[in-house]
Amino acid sequence: MITLTEFRNLFHNGLIKQNAGLVQLLGLCPLLAISNNVVNALSLGLATMLVMAASSGAVSSVRHFIPHEIRIPVFVLVIAALVTVIDLAMNAFVHPLYLVLGIFIPLITTNCIVLARADAFASKNRPLHSVVDAVAMGLGLTMVLVVLGGMRELAGQGTLLSGIDMVFGEQSRQFVLHVLPADYQGFLLAILPPGAFIALGLLIAAHNWQKARAERRVHAAAPMPA
Repeated sequence: MITLTEFRNLFHNGLIKQNAGLVQLLGLCPLLAISNNVVNALSLGLATMLVMAASSGAVSSVRHFIPHEIRIPVFVLVIAALVTVIDLAMNAFVHPLYLVLGIFIPLITTNCIVLARADAFASKNRPLHSVVDAVAMGLGLTMVLVVLGGMRELAGQGTLLSGIDMVFGEQSRQFVLHVLPADYQGFLLAILPPGAFIALGLLIAAHNWQKARAERRVHAAAPMPA
């Protein structure tokens, strides 16, 4: 079983303290390439989280039976099998979105976030703890992807949830939010790769500023030595 304190610590670690996108800076290739709108970012983030949770649970369950010398190839094999399941499922049920995400779905196999959590945490901890840790890490990455996608889509197109019809069909186009006026021409740089670097840099800077501010508050509140 997992205690409430352990649960909170794992989620705080995955969402904030060791956030994969803002702190560890892992998986930058899909983070920057797919975050041109909210729908793409959320879809890839959730797919990555599912693979992380399933692979961490599987690795943790068989960790005592895998020789240390071949653990990495075994972990990669487990991850690749799970990514194949996700890839085939998306191809079958959300084919338009599958075509947009393209190679970045199979590339989850080589995403260092997934392999890093399997090796650094799941191979040393119990299955439930490993799954919770993976979900927290995946949610942290998804959160950054969605915020980044929202910033870029809003600046580049003036909308939010553009492309939602690729998931839920043509009837879902009514849910696209036109935040800026209809005559907005868009800021092309925002949806190009340089825009991704700039937006991510702003998010990292904001996170570091908030972290430094919190540390100053803690230091100011600490009692002075006698």
